[in-house]
Amino acid sequence: MNNGRDDHDPIDDILREIERVMNEMMGDDVHIDRGDSTGFGSDLHLDVFEENERLRVVADLPGVEKDAIDLKCDGDVLTVSAASDRRDYEERVRLPVRVDEHSASATYNNGVLEVTFDSASDSADIDI
Repeated sequence: MNNGRDDHDPIDDILREIERVMNEMMGDDVHIDRGDSTGFGSDLHLDVFEENERLRVVADLPGVEKDAIDLKCDGDVLTVSAASDRRDYEERVRLPVRVDEHSASATYNNGVLEVTFDSASDSADIDI
């Protein structure tokens, strides 16, 4: 029965509220692109680890082929884009420290992406 309202899934409201609270807790550092309304939007599980002078980002990308992964970094934000037959992933993650994006190395094995960076030094040595 259609009572003049569009079909509305209350789960979408719950997910939007959870996303809002998580962004608030994380200082809006993580941007989540939900994709289309088919239910196969982004649900990328991603962790960031600081280890001495290095930063390591680990992401679960089940069912994604290595060639379907695109990584971009400007030193402050890492963007992970990937696609499989059932899902599209698009995550922008503000990194906790500035990194040297040219030092990046990445591996992908059994659906797990690992990207490592050297931390960027905040100041440069000046010889006199």
